Amino acid sequence: MGIGTGIFLFVVGAIITFALNFEVQFVNLDLIGYLLMGAGIVIFIISLIMVMKKRGTSETVRSVDNAGGERVTRRETRSDSDPLV
Repeated sequence: MGIGTGIFLFVVGAIITFALNFEVQFVNLDLIGYLLMGAGIVIFIISLIMVMKKRGTSETVRSVDNAGGERVTRRETRSDSDPLV
């Protein structure tokens, strides 16, 4: 959803900046368009970073220690580029 939102904001900002040719006295439409394009790029980059972070696989192993009878939980997270062990 974040990637689409970033693209949407960028496109709306570009339309406001480059396609609209009228002036409003109390607001600068070019500035608003540039701000929306900047916000769209930032949201797009942050969303890409978050997606790349989530690509790691998580594995939970639960076992019972025979010596003490305790439950042991081990969690491992590895990215797709890590070799399988």
